[in-house]
Amino acid sequence: TISKFMSLVLRHQPQQIGLTLDDAGWASIDALLRLSAAAGRLFTLDDLVDVVTTSDKQRFAISEDGLRIRANQGHTVEIDLGLPAVTPPDMLFHGTARRFLDAILEMGLERRARHHVHLTANRSTAIAVGTRYGAPVLLRVDAKQMAGDGFEFRCSANGVWLADAVPAKYLEGMP
Repeated sequence: TISKFMSLVLRHQPQQIGLTLDDAGWASIDALLRLSAAAGRLFTLDDLVDVVTTSDKQRFAISEDGLRIRANQGHTVEIDLGLPAVTPPDMLFHGTARRFLDAILEMGLERRARHHVHLTANRSTAIAVGTRYGAPVLLRVDAKQMAGDGFEFRCSANGVWLADAVPAKYLEGMP
């Protein structure tokens, strides 16, 4: 419950509790705790640290000085994570629901309301993501060819690969 709430205010609606994110998506931990409590969502610093450190998806990061927190990716609010372009693995994966497969193979992967398309180097992670939306299907992304054609990739702190879009010609549906 705390993780979902933190995702909401750190990725999508900080204004819901009056929280301010800086240009890189960082917010004061003290402000997050205080404003969350004022909004009826009381949790402690220990609770917050537990969410950050035990989450299998590692959605959040705490700054080196321990004073700020941000979501690692998945924002719909305008921020710049400051991630440099890096060379991706040759192959990346994206999990989705089978019902979306035809449209994706025709149109490619689009970021929609988010800032990036999320990809992974791990097949099982992609399948798990696809399962959240229905019967899963795995898409293989020819990241080596995309990078060779000039597309940029970034990798978030939790290992999620980010791209602005993935044109259909770089995608292959897998059984």
